[in-house]
Amino acid sequence: MGDFKFIMSLENYFKNGKVYIWKETFAIIKSKKPNPNAFVNIIGKNETTVIIEQSKYNNKDVIEIEKDWKILTFDMVLPFGLVGFMAKVSKVLADENITIFAVSAYSTDHILVKEKDLARAEEKLKELGCVVEEK
Repeated sequence: MGDFKFIMSLENYFKNGKVYIWKETFAIIKSKKPNPNAFVNIIGKNETTVIIEQSKYNNKDVIEIEKDWKILTFDMVLPFGLVGFMAKVSKVLADENITIFAVSAYSTDHILVKEKDLARAEEKLKELGCVVEEK
C-alpha cells in the first residue's frame, strides 16, 4: 500500500510539471580546465566536464567534445529526498532510444538530449503530463 502512495506522489510531480527547453544549443566537453562561461563545470578527480553553449567554447581546452545538445530543465522544486523522478524520465526516454545526459542541482534537475531527438523527447514528457515550452 505504501508503494501505491509513493507512485501517486511521484506522478503528481509530472502532472502539469513545467519543463522548459533552452533555445541555445550546447556542447558537452571533456576539458583541460573549467570554463567560467559554462552552464556547468563538473570537476571530478579524473576529469573536468564542461557543458557550454556551443558557440562559446574554447577549442584549446577541448580533449573530447559532443555537440548538438539541448537542455531541458524541470522547472519545479523537487524535494531532495524524492526517489525515482529521474529514473522515470530516463526510462520513458530510453524506451524511445533517446540518449540523455542528466545534471542535477540541489532542487532542480536538467537533462540534455541530442537536438535530433528533441521533438520525440518533448512528446514523451508531455505524455507523462508535463507542460513543455521553449524559454
